[in-house]
Amino acid sequence: MPYSSDNPLRDPQDRRLPRIAGPCVLVIFGVTGDLSRKKLMPAVYDLANRGMLPPGFGLVGFARRDWKNQDFAQVVHDAVKENARTPFREEVWEQLLEGIRFVPGTFDSDESFSKLKETITELDEARGTGGNHAFYLSIPPSSFELVVSQLKKHDLTKREEGGWNRVVIEKPFGHDLESAQELNDVVSSLFEPHEVFRIDHYLGKETVQNMLALRFANQMFEPIWNNHYVSHVQITMAEDIGIGGRAGYYDGIGAARDVIQNHLLQLLALTAMEEPTSFEASQLRTEKQKVLAAAHVPGDLSETTARGQYCAGWQGAEEVKGYLDADGVDSSSTTETYAAIRVDVDNRRWAGVPFYLRAAKRMPRRVTEVALSFKRAPHLPFTATDTEELGTNALVMRIQPDEGVTLRFGAKVPGTQMEIREVSMDFAYGESFTESSPEAYERLILDVMLGDAPLFPQQQEVELSWKILDPVLEHWAALDEQPQPYESGTWGPQSAVDMLARDGFAWRRP
Repeated sequence: MPYSSDNPLRDPQDRRLPRIAGPCVLVIFGVTGDLSRKKLMPAVYDLANRGMLPPGFGLVGFARRDWKNQDFAQVVHDAVKENARTPFREEVWEQLLEGIRFVPGTFDSDESFSKLKETITELDEARGTGGNHAFYLSIPPSSFELVVSQLKKHDLTKREEGGWNRVVIEKPFGHDLESAQELNDVVSSLFEPHEVFRIDHYLGKETVQNMLALRFANQMFEPIWNNHYVSHVQITMAEDIGIGGRAGYYDGIGAARDVIQNHLLQLLALTAMEEPTSFEASQLRTEKQKVLAAAHVPGDLSETTARGQYCAGWQGAEEVKGYLDADGVDSSSTTETYAAIRVDVDNRRWAGVPFYLRAAKRMPRRVTEVALSFKRAPHLPFTATDTEELGTNALVMRIQPDEGVTLRFGAKVPGTQMEIREVSMDFAYGESFTESSPEAYERLILDVMLGDAPLFPQQQEVELSWKILDPVLEHWAALDEQPQPYESGTWGPQSAVDMLARDGFAWRRP
């Protein structure tokens, strides 16, 4: 008998037993997009391959394509072969194939949604999915209201006895506070708060979850995790790529809305939060919300924020075009590809400690990390020349791509002289564990089907994040000048360097 979240025989404390989803149908709107092909469909297969999906599982694709079920199945097959994390096994694929369906149509077509309802009903009967349905909206936010209204109109979210309906929303959750509230009004008109899952795939990464383990499973870090010892915190998401073919999405959105409002402010909340009483969803949310409610961008925004736009340059050995020369980008666009802000957290633990958040494209390398820099020792019983190569102590949590933790500290150089130099103590996931980390979407899709929501931000967190960022966006929108240019393959504009220099700090160069 398969174990599931609904199985009374399963002991949740028994770690020998994996969490297995109960029977359900997963409907993906926007199934022909890159996210679905590269992440969602491979994640579904990887879950099945790891034994996390029950035999009673159905996958329905909805898109504007003249496909039959077998055509869509071939698309899924190709996506899995190309992008799945785990090895392809024919027996696993054959089991998945039995539950794959496709519904052609457009979001404004009543006929298409009637067909979708017939397909889901057929799967409920054929696969024993028990009226359990998850609707994944991998679509632009502008289409949310139409799709949700169609679901309501055609009774697709009518709850059957013993069944459930859930909706999954991809970022961006609006483009400012007002639009985020309007979007929530649309979704909450049909779904209860506990049925809405806002995906932030960074929160599904093993290394992000390890931040909680690092702090709260160990005694050594918590005593120094405060303003008595930490001088400042840097949270970086740097990409070495440009916008590629995403000009239609990215232009007008920019780095701050695309990354800082969600990923980086969530990382800030996890870094700065107090210890929760448990790791239940409600307890985690409470502590994160306290941090976000206490956070704000301080002072003169021209001095505590910076924005830039990459121009032509060299990315390694490749000469690349500037942002304004990319296909689909307006030559007068003021969209930033580099965004940096200082955030202060006004509570007893973090008062006086600036958090610097930066997100950028066309950086020298791809890296996402959280770095706590510590204050220098109040007294150093060495001569100035002994410590001239000594930097500041730092604890660096690497989110991607080289997942792990680095501790930087001073050590004596071998020899007769007392010379102190900065060294690193390193923990790498790939070297310490034999099992590879699951993709974030594997964990998050499974959590949706289980109804487990600790890694999904709720509406209050979304609104608090917009309250932090909105003043910055309004300030930038009122400026007459373009974002400051920076050469591709460098670490960003001079204004960002100056922003930290005013506080006596410098950006890390990972």
